[in-house]
Amino acid sequence: MAKVKTKFFCTDCGYESPKWYGKCPGCQAWNTMVEEKESAAVKTQGMNSSLFQTKQKPQAITEIESGKEPRIQTGIQELNRVLGGGVVPGSLVLVGGDPGIGKSTLLLQTSHALTQKGLRVLYVSGEESVRQTKLRAERLDALSDELFVLCESNMDLIEEAIDNLNPNFLVIDSIQTVYQPEVTSAPGSVSQVRECTSRFMRVAKIRGIATVLVGHVTKEGAIAGPRMLEHMVDCVLYFEGERHHTYRILRAVKNRFGSTNEMGIFEMHEEGLTEVSNPSELFLSERAMGAAGSTVVASMEGTRPMLVELQALVAATHFPSPRRMGTGVDNNRLALIIAVLEKRMGMFLQNQDAYLNVAGGVKLDEPAVDLAIAVSLASSFRDAPTKPDDVIFGEIGLTGEVRAVSRAEQRVKEAAKLGFKRVILPEKSLKGWKHPKDIQLIGVNTVAEALKAALD
Repeated sequence: MAKVKTKFFCTDCGYESPKWYGKCPGCQAWNTMVEEKESAAVKTQGMNSSLFQTKQKPQAITEIESGKEPRIQTGIQELNRVLGGGVVPGSLVLVGGDPGIGKSTLLLQTSHALTQKGLRVLYVSGEESVRQTKLRAERLDALSDELFVLCESNMDLIEEAIDNLNPNFLVIDSIQTVYQPEVTSAPGSVSQVRECTSRFMRVAKIRGIATVLVGHVTKEGAIAGPRMLEHMVDCVLYFEGERHHTYRILRAVKNRFGSTNEMGIFEMHEEGLTEVSNPSELFLSERAMGAAGSTVVASMEGTRPMLVELQALVAATHFPSPRRMGTGVDNNRLALIIAVLEKRMGMFLQNQDAYLNVAGGVKLDEPAVDLAIAVSLASSFRDAPTKPDDVIFGEIGLTGEVRAVSRAEQRVKEAAKLGFKRVILPEKSLKGWKHPKDIQLIGVNTVAEALKAALD
């Protein structure tokens, strides 16, 4: 009988140690070392695989043939956008999200859409029975003869099914439930997740099968397991959304075949997820016209312009230290803009609580939303309603100047398409492109000019 060893692994970086440390020597994180039992007879197959023993000779980079990676169109345009134009054969994609957010629904709909293009799909579920998967497929109207379902968590049996079926697209739901029999630790442990992901990576690369792994997330929102898991895959997607809203947002935080700035938006219905082709119209559908503190900002998510409502509330505080709280924006950025309004505009906000909310739960992290934040705060502080047909964007400097932002033309065109009449933007962003005739553009150089144009 093989001797059982006890080892300690870091759940953040995968560092391996024969003894426990309070602080990981690899990534310097505290309280991340976990104990696992591993058989001494087990040999890691990762570096012994033929995939890593190709015996190729070094080549000059100028002699290597280059070409576009072939793409598989999934039939879901929002997913194609986030992936960079479609699924690359042989790629390994990791999808994470909160429980019940709709990961399995999205992948089942994607699997059905691929079967309509003549591809064979294998959906492996380690958490649900085949009957449960069939019930969901009936509700989503995702029944096809080329969609095969397997309820299994043994890695050897899954690979045997892949050999027999030879699918074009593989879904593993989820990687934390799959285990390798030779590894003695429990499914979902660092060793199991690392070994199973390594085997799926070899399957994807050698056979050219596009593979999607579903990953559980921790209470902090990060994908559970070692961070090595995210380094091994080609693409990491996060499926986000609020329980009290019907829409869902798909973001790429890592993509070897495309941009990580793209965002896909879906809306959850009883029949499944539907694409939102015009997110600006969705986020502005419940906007209150003529309300103080409400402005519309033109933000960019990758190559897509998006109009979102900002709501600010400035009220007198009863505490020595006023609160600065923002939802959907960086709190430090909010405090910086308040400081600029106090110093450059003479607004006395030291005895005022300031709250800022991005309507719809969207997160905005680009500097172009600074000017809209300043106008929202000033509108609420003065109790002066903004004009309902205005769109505002621009970056604010510490001296009160308004700086130019990128892609001003796309932002203005999106505002014109939705029927807005005026756009307040940086003066320097007006150069170098053709202005549309059906919308008024107001260029500003300082925050004072922007407030005068928006509130007077």
